[in-house]
Amino acid sequence: MPAQTTLVGREAELARLTGWVDDAVSGTGRAVFVEGEPGIGKSSLVRAACSLAEQRGCRVYWAAADELGQALPLQPLLDALGARSSPNEPRLSTILRLLQGEVDSAADPTTAAAEQMLTLLADLCSAAPTVLVVDDLQWADRTTIDVWEWLARSVDRSALLLIGVARPVPQRDEVFAVRRAVGQDAVVQLGSLPDTAVTALVASISDGDPGEKLLRLVRETAGNPLYLTELMDALVRSRRLKVSETGFVEVIDGPVPSTLLGAIAHRLDFLRRDVRIVLQAAAMLGTEFLVSDLAVVVGRRISELVAPIDEALASGVLRDVGERLVFRHPLIRTALYDDIPSAVRPAWHLEAARTLAEAGVAHHRVARQLLQAVSAPGAGQLDDTLLDWLTDAAPTLATQAPRTAIELLRQACRRSPPTTKRGAVLVCQLADALVRAGERAEAEQVASRAMTMVTDPGTLVDLHSTVSQCRRMDGRTDESLESLADALERPDLPARERARLLVLIARAQRDLGEVTIAGDVAGEALVIAEDVGDSWAVAWSLHVLTIVSIMRGDVVAALPSFDRALKVVEGDTTLIDIGLLLQVNQAIALGDLDRYTEALRVVAQVRERADDDGSLVRLAQAQSALGELLFEVGRWDDALAEVEALPDEFKDPSVICCDRGTAATIAFHRGDTDTARKHLTLAAPSSEMIGNRVVASLALARSLAHELAGAPGAALAVLTAGVTGTEELDETEDLLPEVSRLAARVGNASVSADMAAQTEALDQRSSVPHRRAAAAYSRGLRDDDPSLLRVAAGHYDEASRPLLRAKALEAAALGYARQGDRAAARTAFTQADDLYDQLGANWDLTHLRARLRHYGIRRGSRSKHRQVRTGWNSLTPTETRIAGLVATGLSNRQIAGQLVLSTRTVETHVSHILGKLAVRSRVDIAREAGSRDRHRTPSTG
Repeated sequence: MPAQTTLVGREAELARLTGWVDDAVSGTGRAVFVEGEPGIGKSSLVRAACSLAEQRGCRVYWAAADELGQALPLQPLLDALGARSSPNEPRLSTILRLLQGEVDSAADPTTAAAEQMLTLLADLCSAAPTVLVVDDLQWADRTTIDVWEWLARSVDRSALLLIGVARPVPQRDEVFAVRRAVGQDAVVQLGSLPDTAVTALVASISDGDPGEKLLRLVRETAGNPLYLTELMDALVRSRRLKVSETGFVEVIDGPVPSTLLGAIAHRLDFLRRDVRIVLQAAAMLGTEFLVSDLAVVVGRRISELVAPIDEALASGVLRDVGERLVFRHPLIRTALYDDIPSAVRPAWHLEAARTLAEAGVAHHRVARQLLQAVSAPGAGQLDDTLLDWLTDAAPTLATQAPRTAIELLRQACRRSPPTTKRGAVLVCQLADALVRAGERAEAEQVASRAMTMVTDPGTLVDLHSTVSQCRRMDGRTDESLESLADALERPDLPARERARLLVLIARAQRDLGEVTIAGDVAGEALVIAEDVGDSWAVAWSLHVLTIVSIMRGDVVAALPSFDRALKVVEGDTTLIDIGLLLQVNQAIALGDLDRYTEALRVVAQVRERADDDGSLVRLAQAQSALGELLFEVGRWDDALAEVEALPDEFKDPSVICCDRGTAATIAFHRGDTDTARKHLTLAAPSSEMIGNRVVASLALARSLAHELAGAPGAALAVLTAGVTGTEELDETEDLLPEVSRLAARVGNASVSADMAAQTEALDQRSSVPHRRAAAAYSRGLRDDDPSLLRVAAGHYDEASRPLLRAKALEAAALGYARQGDRAAARTAFTQADDLYDQLGANWDLTHLRARLRHYGIRRGSRSKHRQVRTGWNSLTPTETRIAGLVATGLSNRQIAGQLVLSTRTVETHVSHILGKLAVRSRVDIAREAGSRDRHRTPSTG
């Protein structure tokens, strides 16, 4: 039926959607939830709105979920974007590679693909107003629903109209969560058409005013537009309508279908038998399908399918949407599928999977058939063809849908024992899928049992890696060391596998904090790996050695190993993940040497590459490292944008601790204790997961929490606990200046002396500016020597660390004041005051002024540091600049390019701007910026 016919009675709902389309065009996004029973007109209504959106310049993407595709993550979105995007779209390609297991990523590939999907959609919205529809959301896979919900949380910051279309049943908690995220004011609930609309719709279809008998019949459809139109179509086709003597259209005698199923059955009765069989095979493939797949399943050439497909198109059963065919309504597909005897369906799905696999179609399309075949009662057995296919496809399936892959792999392992080459690969993939599904205990059991039967050395190492991962995640790394050591005793172990086992041992020792042992084992692995030419083992060995050097505080020694390792991985696509990790740690090492310009350049590059490659764990690590570096050089607003750019669910526990620690530390220094304590609360679960490992930023934040609460002794205790009994000097070194300051404040001479000795030793090891500064600072505090504290401030200035420079100047000012040298005290005080003011460190500023006021030293007349938290004056300099660029009409991507930031960082800044200005859209930001410009005092020359 024409769209305008099926939309009779939906004028008010269409007007609401049209208004939201106009909002998106003007830059204000919205998440909308359209709900109603099957056939009530949800899709027709949304398609009409989408047509209007395209006329207004929006790009429209229509994703349709279906029941058969629930096991395949993001497939509806991939189909929708793939149909409208260039096949060479790099981020779409990255998503596909992630889901197919082709990207070497330490992250869960499905989660990484979801994050890439979010970024891709953000890029699309930056380029043009966008409408994204997910139809039949109740059938969508969990990852697609998660992406929809994440978009709904931030949709008001982009030109995106996000529409979810769903039935009220089946009831899924995830869909209810989506509905709640939208809010009741954005729910469009479609009910039955009113009688006036039913009459108008019948009149439109029958080309005349309906009589009483006809109206009584159509009222049995309960105002459901699909039921009604299908029933009317059946009446028209069977010629059961005529114009009565009174001029009304009436039903003539004869069999008349009174239900939708009857109407559909009646409609399909018009089809020839061979067409019906072809359509049933199509129904096996899903609501949407490729003609090429249909030809494979029915065993015909495509040319032989032209006639039946033409008849199905002409009868309105199918629609042509580019390279795919789609059932005009899912219920038509359901009627055809249900007409297949239940005993036949599993066997037909199994045969379809086999023929598609032999034809070499994409893994996910074979998997859909195979999953239906093995999950149904009376499922058949996998034959050799399917077992061979599964052996090749297992990595992709374990990555995309681990829980579903487990069912297939278990059945396959029963047919192929681990003593066979095929069986060894399958059981290894089963263990991997179990880990990905969170079933670590069973994964360890499966892998451990397989290790007693598998003979291939490479597969054995993979199994050991799985077992080690399970035990590490359960806090049982020591057990991993025992089994890895036993594996090394195998007499026939090839050199390549020996090197890889040694790498696993070195990494386990590093996790346990056994720095020296980890370095020795990694050195042994490196020698063997270089001898056999195993780039993987060479790169990971060098990685462990660089970490060992950094943990020992000998950063200079790590730099050559970084360069050497990066040359090994260069150009090798299988080593992308380790290459990214090396660059992240290289940036941190350069920062430890006060080479911040280089460090920021390296980490910005690796952040962009990790984003492009879909390496989510490395992206989070790069963002975190960049946040730390920016904090150290005093760019606190940019640091906050970096550490907030990714949600915690995309980060591992140590990164969460670091990021939350950085954000809390900044908030404490700025006097925002409520926000700071929220960050500490959010960090607590992750902190428990990493045990006794020291995370400097989190330790500093926890110490500040005590100090601001008036407990400097407790603040000192937090930090002294972090600097004793550990070899991890890379983290503890950042704590030493604060330990020295707090020890001097509470009068703990023993700790002051110890800190002076430790910082002196580090300075002698590697004399870089911040180490010279720390040594002078600690000695100056111990000896109450303001001149030495001025020297420390000079070194911190050379090191580009403004907060520590301000701390040294504050201590010097107090020292001079106690000595009665008011001029020197005032100079140091003024410099410290300026630095705190530039950082926005309101708590430190207040604390400094209160302490110096005791000696009669005041700053004098000057404008107060910005302390307002809302309105234009609350914007930071970076936010003010970005707001101005938003007002010029630049997209986030264009702003990122102009300011040399990541697009995600700009998005975070824009989010902060919207919150501070209490506005909803970029248009509102532009309006505020324009208002500021109009009221600004003109320059007089």
